[in-house]
Amino acid sequence: MDIIISNKSGKPIYEQITQQIKSQIMSGALKECEALPSMRLLAKELRISVITTKRAYDDLERDGFIESVTGKGSFVAKKNLDFVKEECFRRLEETLQSAVNIAKSCGITLSETIETLTVLYKEA
Repeated sequence: MDIIISNKSGKPIYEQITQQIKSQIMSGALKECEALPSMRLLAKELRISVITTKRAYDDLERDGFIESVTGKGSFVAKKNLDFVKEECFRRLEETLQSAVNIAKSCGITLSETIETLTVLYKEA
């Protein structure tokens, strides 16, 4: 599992971990029922506090991305397709809100913004 921590990011380390694990689960890089590293091992690999990895794992479990089994570890939860799609919509909305803010501040019209999005979508 590849996780990159940035000290320059404005996000707390636990949020960086949480977001990267969510992305890997949604992309399929981490498969259903796959074991995650223990909190201690991940903390050691990233050279951070176990408390930080615990916070990330707790958030992931609360959001339904992982399941923890006492004495066995944490595993990628079975995907609930509606839940995964809702998470994707939430991320899309956040990104589009940033794009809308940029467009408005630069005087780019709604139709120009939609046209740009359409072109980018078709090219991807």
